[in-house]
Amino acid sequence: MREASFVKRNKNKWLLFEDVLDNKEQISPDKLSDLYIEITDDLSYAKTFYAQSNTVVYLNAIASKAHQKIYKTKKENKNRLLKFFKTEFPLEFVNYHKQLLIAFVTFLFFALVGAYSAANDGDFVRLILGDNYVNMTLENIASGDPMAVYKKMGEGNMFIIITLNNIKVAMTAFVFGMLFSVGTLYVMMQNGIMLGSFLYFFYDKGLLWESSRTIWIHGTIEISVIIIAGCAGLVLGNGLLFPKTYSRLTSFKQSFKAGLKIMVSTIPFFIVAGFLEGFVTRQTQMPDWLAILIILTSFLVVVYYYVIYPIKITNQQKLNGNK
Repeated sequence: MREASFVKRNKNKWLLFEDVLDNKEQISPDKLSDLYIEITDDLSYAKTFYAQSNTVVYLNAIASKAHQKIYKTKKENKNRLLKFFKTEFPLEFVNYHKQLLIAFVTFLFFALVGAYSAANDGDFVRLILGDNYVNMTLENIASGDPMAVYKKMGEGNMFIIITLNNIKVAMTAFVFGMLFSVGTLYVMMQNGIMLGSFLYFFYDKGLLWESSRTIWIHGTIEISVIIIAGCAGLVLGNGLLFPKTYSRLTSFKQSFKAGLKIMVSTIPFFIVAGFLEGFVTRQTQMPDWLAILIILTSFLVVVYYYVIYPIKITNQQKLNGNK
């Protein structure tokens, strides 16, 4: 490759790297490390093919500067976990709001499909939820306790089983992203249809409010986490579909790392959702205002952390960088 072509191909990446080093742009430490690796690769290439050029001098200068900055960053290992949730993850996740929106819209669309199908086919709910669940719920309704299913298991056992099951579903949504995002969209479709048919089933029995105030106590976080896992799967799949200037393998590695970070961010929410379903949802006698308070608080926390906060902290970083 001629030197001019080499420079033209990588110029934007080098300029971004300079802006980061000069605090004009803010990116996560891991992304800085990835960029540093690419710059050193470019430097090695330039030394091989353009040994006496200004390109080598330029790349050597920014690579040296980057090494000092990365070393300084890596010394800050105290409170690493807090830093991840407070700063590092939100700054990176703001770049994946498009994938989050796609996962949400897909889930919502198929939830409506599930409700519509249940309304037009009396056997659809049994097909999706299974005869055993439907028959058990009909028996609970007849006995005057429609939500008795949440009381049949001990709190601790239910907490563990539900948490592990939620992690399994979410990990499936993430890993299936390796099927070029189609697998993740399938998981969103599957769970959306299940939710829609479930809600219509109770609506048809005149129990929509009673069922909703109960299941959304834990379901608000549970469903949100599944959608966020869908976002992680789409990030992973897009790395394979759209490698841009990287090799497909390099792009896959980067997207897998990004998706895995998204999954790590959901761990506290998994635990809270499992706790609510195991210990709180079964309290069907609680007043409506308390159930609504739990549901609204859960919803606002999820929306704030994954939507509002990443935008807010990114804008703050940009303002600080311009000062």
